[in-house]
Amino acid sequence: MTDKTQAPHVQVGVFDLNGQMRGKRLPASKLDTILKDGFRMPISIMGIDIWGRDIPNSELVFESGDGDGYCIPTGRGPLTVSTAEESTVLVPCTFLNEDKTPFLGDPRQALAHIVDRYKAKGLTVVVATEMEFYLTDPESIYGTAQMAPINQEFEVLEAIDTLDLHEPFLNAVYKECEAWDVPADAVISEGGTGQFEINLNHVPDPLKAADDAMLFKRIVRSVARDQELAATFMAKPFGDRAGNGLHVHFSVLDKDGNNIFANGTDEGSDLLKHAVAGCLDMMPASMAIFAPHYNSYRRFAAHSHAPSAVGWGYENRTAAIRIPGGPDIARRIEHRVAGGDANVYLILAAILGGALHGIETKAVAPDPITGDAYAADLEKLPNSWEAALDIFEASEAIGVIFDPILKSIYLKAKRQELERFETEVSAFEYRTYLNTA
Repeated sequence: MTDKTQAPHVQVGVFDLNGQMRGKRLPASKLDTILKDGFRMPISIMGIDIWGRDIPNSELVFESGDGDGYCIPTGRGPLTVSTAEESTVLVPCTFLNEDKTPFLGDPRQALAHIVDRYKAKGLTVVVATEMEFYLTDPESIYGTAQMAPINQEFEVLEAIDTLDLHEPFLNAVYKECEAWDVPADAVISEGGTGQFEINLNHVPDPLKAADDAMLFKRIVRSVARDQELAATFMAKPFGDRAGNGLHVHFSVLDKDGNNIFANGTDEGSDLLKHAVAGCLDMMPASMAIFAPHYNSYRRFAAHSHAPSAVGWGYENRTAAIRIPGGPDIARRIEHRVAGGDANVYLILAAILGGALHGIETKAVAPDPITGDAYAADLEKLPNSWEAALDIFEASEAIGVIFDPILKSIYLKAKRQELERFETEVSAFEYRTYLNTA
């Protein structure tokens, strides 16, 4: 790896609402000042849409004068970017208000606020994530209606030969993960051709877990580009193949390090069931977070291993929430709703905020589902982007998790994106109707 003191440039950035890193490139001579004092940047970048366009009616733009916010390093970095053509280092940052209080419109600060609420109760959340993505042919991404995955001939679920075939790519990903302290663990080839899942190990810090996942996405994309491939975490890049999910596993420890979800039985404790109930209660309103894009809703289809209803079960992968088996000490919740395209800070804030609300209110979970959850008589999750945004906007309960500023700028950004999609005419429509209508 390149010596950080020799890198000619420093990249500083924050992750926006869509999980895009926004920031600056500065001379390396600025590194010490950045690490000590931070830097200033327009806070309105937290309220832009996925194309980087301002939201005209956002309180972060004209209404407030489009002023700067104060960015400080998260403590994760400097990180050497070894896949860059010219060596550089990355310093991930987060936004503060002018008075140096956390800016709760920053997704990372939104999660930090939830983590602080757990800490105030003497609780520590342990989190792991499962990251699914496709490797694709970079020559087919633009100018065609659909990307072409590698290994198109057959399904390759958990195929060792597929892992062997892509050993150079996987080795490079693991090398970068080690350098960036991202705890990459097991890898499998997934159900879609050219699809992989890499698990990130459990860590007793949700902020680090979210940082790990967001940085992992950057690593995968960078390594893919370096090897003349392309990688995507898009929720449903291919209509006839499995989508990309982002499953979250979590448990909660008390001040003595005991797992509060464990009670010596396979069913788990009452606190586990309260947490499950809280997650279920918040699930419909959080769908706009778990499925944040137009494409996201293509992933939710019957018998696709993407849940379509509000339910839970023991060792049941058809349910939105699964309680995995295993030893009592490892009793945990697996939340299976979010897509690979979602912002991990917001995912964890929604899930952990819902769980904490359930614990605090002693919410009562419905009976667990046995068998096929797709066939059960359950409340359905919103099945369109517009419906999800409407529920998110109308929900008062979501205010228990997200500050009004984040809810407002998120809704405005997503409404603007939805409006753009509704005015676009797809290539498929042209091919179908141009000469037939």
